[in-house]
Amino acid sequence: MDNSYKIKVQNVTKEYDLYKSQAEKLRAFFSLRNSKVPHFWSLMGISLEVKPGETLGLIGVNGSGKSTLSNIISGIIPQTTGVVDVKGDTSIIAIGAGLRGNLTGLENIRLKALMQGLTNTEIDGLMDDIVSFADIGDFLYQPVKSYSSGMKSRLGFSIAVHVNPDILIIDEALSVGDDTFYQKCVDKISEFKDEGKTIVFVSHSLKQVEILCDRVAWIHYGTLKEIGLTNDVVKHYREFTKWFKTQTKKEKKHFQRQMKTNQKSFDIDAYQEQVTAERQAAAPNDDNVAAAVKKDFYGSVISEKMSWSNRILTLAVGVVFVLACLVNVSGRSVSDVMQHPSNLIHPETVLHDNNATTNVK
Repeated sequence: MDNSYKIKVQNVTKEYDLYKSQAEKLRAFFSLRNSKVPHFWSLMGISLEVKPGETLGLIGVNGSGKSTLSNIISGIIPQTTGVVDVKGDTSIIAIGAGLRGNLTGLENIRLKALMQGLTNTEIDGLMDDIVSFADIGDFLYQPVKSYSSGMKSRLGFSIAVHVNPDILIIDEALSVGDDTFYQKCVDKISEFKDEGKTIVFVSHSLKQVEILCDRVAWIHYGTLKEIGLTNDVVKHYREFTKWFKTQTKKEKKHFQRQMKTNQKSFDIDAYQEQVTAERQAAAPNDDNVAAAVKKDFYGSVISEKMSWSNRILTLAVGVVFVLACLVNVSGRSVSDVMQHPSNLIHPETVLHDNNATTNVK
């Protein structure tokens, strides 16, 4: 087994269809027409590796794709293309991530721990430590939907760090809460680092990133702008934010609009051809480059869109279901319905015929 990395992300993209409503999304799901749907690429070809025992920071402006990438690595959402190879169990810490609003804090502890693979006996052994670390008092017995964002973060962080994951993913979980809890979290993360755990740390706080991270990846509107040593990347990111702040309001809007336009107009086929050309240049005598690239792009991806054959099959099943319902309501046989389908639309004809037959008898 290749132990040179703990997390490998290669040519990862993520596309979101921009439906205006759930009804529109449902119609498009079953539609047999090739109607164009506006789409948005949250990630546009991200490739990076995280080494065992390393803490990698993810920084970037709002909407750049940091949380999308962390959710893909943790397995919460699938990528549209690319390879995501994670060697070990992950536990993600985000504000309210995985917490069920209608359940109490105590019930959420057991539920999330069970989902991480722990037994009830193991959970009972950890329960006191989890409760003590979260320190939310009597709210432990109240539904999570009544919690503040800080309390949700406390509970989620406490559960995640006590189930002993191989890989810890922290997404803005330290941005809420008081200084006392923040210090407890930093100390716990430091313990994980000393134990050789791998950590992905998403944050807007550059000071936190500088304290905790070995390397940093700067995600810039769906692309990997830079990855390297913490001090170098943070320095360049600060220079960018300083430049952005000097722009006029009109210039800022123009810049942001241009970045969003790039994410809407991203061409996945052109990107695939670019990657193929780069690999072909590196290995000119390899005739299987195109097939290998296609496999890397789509080989480990579960399609989120219904194929044509499945759409037709689903439509056929729907028609059969409706027909069966009508037959059941009319009280007639299937063969009779098939011979005289119009009678389903005019059931009074059937009733008249039945009455006439009865009178003759």
